[in-house]
Amino acid sequence: MATEIQTNQKSLYEIDFVNWVETTVEQLQNQDYANVDWTNLIEEIADMSKRERKSLKNNLIVVLLHLLKWQYQPEFRSGSWRGSIREHRRRINDDLHDSPSLKPYLLEIFAECYKNAREQAADETGLPLTTFPEDCPYTPEQSLDSDFLPTTD
Repeated sequence: MATEIQTNQKSLYEIDFVNWVETTVEQLQNQDYANVDWTNLIEEIADMSKRERKSLKNNLIVVLLHLLKWQYQPEFRSGSWRGSIREHRRRINDDLHDSPSLKPYLLEIFAECYKNAREQAADETGLPLTTFPEDCPYTPEQSLDSDFLPTTD
């Protein structure tokens, strides 16, 4: 019977993820641990951390990209760029508030994110890659500061 239930739950996971989540939550709340699909539950919990890290990384790249564009293409500054900077900073700061353990990760990936943003800035602006400094001209604190916008060189 337990094998049949596991097979049914695994099928439910593959067929209807939302239903699987709701069923798993109900089983946990009812302390029906014998019928929990532990394999997929453990995998989903592990993936949650990966998704949070990936989201932080993507948001940081967008912030750095728009800061570079703001600084190196002042003639194209717009409310859209400023809004994007504000929105992605808010997302990062919300993530850091909800999960303070992400702060060391942000510092760890900062240089890599800047490299990606620098390359993307060159692609999007049509300016030579050498236009943008090899090392990030902004500190992590400046990058996340809602009042900071770089000035034109």
